[in-house]
Amino acid sequence: MFQPLVSSKLPWEFSPPSEFPDCPRECFCPPSYPNALYCENRNLRKVPVIPFRTHYLYLQNNYIDQVTADPFKNCTELKWINLGNNRIRSVEKQVFEKLPNLLYLYMQRNELKDVPDDLPASLEQLRLSRNQISKIPPGAFSKMEHLNLIQLNLAHNILRKMPANIPKSLFQLFLDRNNIEEIPQDYFKDFSHLAFVRLNYNQLSDKGLPKLVFNVSSMLDLHLSHNKLSTIPLFNSELEQLHLNHNTIESLNGTEICPSNSFNMHDENGAPKLRYLRLDGNHLSPPIPSDVIMCFRHLYAIVM
Repeated sequence: MFQPLVSSKLPWEFSPPSEFPDCPRECFCPPSYPNALYCENRNLRKVPVIPFRTHYLYLQNNYIDQVTADPFKNCTELKWINLGNNRIRSVEKQVFEKLPNLLYLYMQRNELKDVPDDLPASLEQLRLSRNQISKIPPGAFSKMEHLNLIQLNLAHNILRKMPANIPKSLFQLFLDRNNIEEIPQDYFKDFSHLAFVRLNYNQLSDKGLPKLVFNVSSMLDLHLSHNKLSTIPLFNSELEQLHLNHNTIESLNGTEICPSNSFNMHDENGAPKLRYLRLDGNHLSPPIPSDVIMCFRHLYAIVM
């Protein structure tokens, strides 16, 4: 997919005349990218009227505090919207519902307290990190339950619970720097594609983690740094990277954490796939126990 990422930062408030008569004077419409509209870093207080031809819309780094439907009414071909680093507090209902081709929506670093309504079923990436979201209402992602969303970023909010009813198609879930204390039993059970989970800087303790909650065969990369864990949680043999630094872990026992579907110790190909284990910032000291080395034959780095 075409992704024009080169930003045009002009020192004056309005851009020079464009060869496109529908180009908003606050924005830049490069002739070489007729489907891109660059309105970032312009001190904008509101969204300008978006031309029909626009597929890629850049509105980041402004002072927009509200997103209304009117500027978007003719741009049904939009695929990419970046509204990051504004002051958005509210999004009018049905703004995004009328954008049936939208794939990427970036609204990180705003002042949202809720997930925007009526998100389109086409959406693949949704970034809502660094807002003020405290809970996810039922049905917020209902239209994407069996469809396209592959990345959900809700890091740097004030969530106390894991988001419910999120699409099972998810590939990446980022929840760093919230106030999450526990994960429900079987929370990840029906996620057949979930590979990357980040839960750093939360309030997770051993009590808040059901025994086999991370025993998910699709999970490859798990981040649990800066929590309150005193033991290493059990995980699936397919996991490749595990970050547990800066918890309160006091012991490392390879026999206990070796995945239950254990392997023939003489068959390295059948060994658990863990390659990287980070444990610094705990109450541990070298050497690495021999049973850890025996179990995790593919481990090439362990940080203690």
